[in-house]
Amino acid sequence: MSKKILEIKNKIKNCIIIHGCPDNEEKAMNPKTRTYDKHWLPWIKNELEKVEFRVDFPLMPHPWNPSYKDHKKEFEKLDINESSILIGTSCGTTFLLRWLGETRRKVKAFIMVAPWYNPKYDNKGRDFYDFKIDKSVKDRVKNIIMFIADNEGETGKRSAKIFAEKLDPKVISISGYGHYIESHMKTDKFPELLKEVIDI
Repeated sequence: MSKKILEIKNKIKNCIIIHGCPDNEEKAMNPKTRTYDKHWLPWIKNELEKVEFRVDFPLMPHPWNPSYKDHKKEFEKLDINESSILIGTSCGTTFLLRWLGETRRKVKAFIMVAPWYNPKYDNKGRDFYDFKIDKSVKDRVKNIIMFIADNEGETGKRSAKIFAEKLDPKVISISGYGHYIESHMKTDKFPELLKEVIDI
């Protein structure tokens, strides 16, 4: 790839959103009942496209029984460069953090929404958690932001604490937003996230 083409690609405003992992396979298989690609995710994609972002929102392979290897294969089909903004929610944050650590890639921003990191979780072969967090991610990523809530569950609170200690992110706490799903937020809109992305 020529230097000029690379420079053009790195100026494009692009955002990649990685959803979380549902527990119920049967429910997750049905487009009408699944929720992992719902909540505020379609709204943020639509709003960013209005302001001329290119937004990728891939459906990751069998997310109810996810494999890091399969997610990585799907994710790397996308155009990821130093101007990319990566947004992950729940275990999507863990996938992105592991990928950033293992590949040592530079991106413009990594935004975590209700991060989820549970190394002791051994159900359904979720190998997402079988890694050590690479602290040097913060040296390669210009902006690291974490959204948390005061009424998040204990695993979520513990996850946020671990990520905060390792990555030293900008922390935004919104009272009452729980695990940042629609039933907790009482809305499918997320203007606080939109503001952060646009400000970047």
